[in-house]
Amino acid sequence: MEKCCSVEELEDFAHKLKVCGHPLRLQILLLIEREDACVSDLWKCLELPQPVISQHLAVLKDRNIVESETDGNRRIYKIIDPFVQKIIQGFEVDEMDN
Repeated sequence: MEKCCSVEELEDFAHKLKVCGHPLRLQILLLIEREDACVSDLWKCLELPQPVISQHLAVLKDRNIVESETDGNRRIYKIIDPFVQKIIQGFEVDEMDN
């Protein structure tokens, strides 16, 4: 039987799953995937304080899962990790099927 991934790749995937597995981070990623979202959009939608959202975005950004770009006075976030993006897009399909 042929291995599909190296041990290092599997460890990397496992680490990403752990980081993204936090319920709030998962919600943030789902919102980012749906639309161009900035911090204020996220905290208004999730009804949580801005510092809480910023802390979770910082974790995702530090792990190279999301990045931000400036658009005027807004910092727009997007998912840049292909592995995480596939997972999040899978949630989107499941939501439409139910």
